Amino acid sequence: MIPQLSPVFYVIGVLLIPLGFGMTIPAMVDGATRNPDWLVFLAAAAVTIFLGGMLVLGNRGRRFDINRRQAFLLTTLSWAIVPAFAALPFAFADIGMSYTAAYFEAMSGLTTTGATTLTGLDQLPKGILLWRALLQGFGGAGIIVIAIAVLPFLRVGGMQLFRLESSEQGEKVLPRATQIATMTISVYLGLVVICVISYWAAGMSFFDAVCHAMSTISTGGFSTHDASFGHYNSLMLDSLGVLFMFAGGLPMVLFYRMLLRRDWRVLFADEQVRLFLFICLVGLTVLALWQHLSLDVPIGAAFRHGGFIFVSLITSTGFGSTDYTHWGGLADLTLLTIMLIGACTGSTTGGIKVFRFNMLLGVIKAHVQRLNHPHAAAGILFNQRAVPEAVATSALLLIVAFVVAFVLIAFGVSMFGFDLLTSFSAAASTVGNAGGGLGPINGGGAFGAMPDGALWLLSFAMLLGRLELFTVLTLFSMRFWRG
Repeated sequence: MIPQLSPVFYVIGVLLIPLGFGMTIPAMVDGATRNPDWLVFLAAAAVTIFLGGMLVLGNRGRRFDINRRQAFLLTTLSWAIVPAFAALPFAFADIGMSYTAAYFEAMSGLTTTGATTLTGLDQLPKGILLWRALLQGFGGAGIIVIAIAVLPFLRVGGMQLFRLESSEQGEKVLPRATQIATMTISVYLGLVVICVISYWAAGMSFFDAVCHAMSTISTGGFSTHDASFGHYNSLMLDSLGVLFMFAGGLPMVLFYRMLLRRDWRVLFADEQVRLFLFICLVGLTVLALWQHLSLDVPIGAAFRHGGFIFVSLITSTGFGSTDYTHWGGLADLTLLTIMLIGACTGSTTGGIKVFRFNMLLGVIKAHVQRLNHPHAAAGILFNQRAVPEAVATSALLLIVAFVVAFVLIAFGVSMFGFDLLTSFSAAASTVGNAGGGLGPINGGGAFGAMPDGALWLLSFAMLLGRLELFTVLTLFSMRFWRG
């Protein structure tokens, strides 16, 4: 039996209304700068608000206890439909984008991927630049809610371990999601404000600071300049970028707990945060030494740019402080790997997530213990708590599914005539929601040269990666539709 769709359409309508009102912000900016595209933003806002209102009015007054099947459908449809409306300003503004490229750009923004088809960012109207940043700001907030409130409810990829304690153990999701969303989005907005002030004080214009702060904390990576952070050539801004990108890669719930307990050690008491920090320290050291020894880069510059690029790509942000495409084979392999790994669960980042590698290490350790002591009880622990076998299995299955999806997307891209490096880099960039890339796919608008078919495939890849694969793949099951 097909799930009852009224709650699904109602919530999608609720999402479209604030999206439409959000379009009025760049409309005002374009109006203030006398750019005629303000009319495009207002028209797109009117269409979005009208259709969102129709969905709300047409489906109100009914029960909205969303069950698991409806939650799967709502999660996927909302992340597919909202970009279709968010793309309207891109498609009709005077910047020469097709609707396919506009949808790709909007999907990239809302999933905080950061892949772009645009070049000449320094000459684009401020309204368009602000809209890109706003999409990443909106998307980052939505991702946190999905990661902490919805995916644990759907038991996707071992996420049920992160389901907060609640007396609500049934099928209802919305009341609990509302409570969690309020808590985490407050932390998220606080980090954005602190980031804006820091960037502004360090030398960015206020407009650039706002745009880059939303892109940094959401780990999205859209910049207002083609050279990204390299435009400023500032050690202070690079250092702040690394700090805030790293913060964006941490679980937002831990910041909330840290504030409640007034103890910063809460952050690093978490096992996945410690593993994430270890990976960052080792990885950026490897990149820096590689540059210094093989490319004769001064050690200070090597650590500065190696650290920035490593943190940018492992957090799936995609900002750049320098051109890293000429660093060589070891650097390429390292960066491609970390684009797939990602940062912490409960953050705005993409990729497989460090938590799943915690589970993988735990399973390996337990298996080795059983080999040495067949009759011993060897369990898997995470943060000193026993992990149910179903959670560990779910996490390991997601790793396998992620790798398979990565290879299939790369194969699909190659069918459009692209070489191996381009295909794998584009797949890692989109499935991993990383934005940056290697070879021709280095984040500098290179996706604009791709045909429409490849852009639609990569838009689907961004959706697939953002919703942790199984949320989307479940809808392709006949059993789901039969109930």
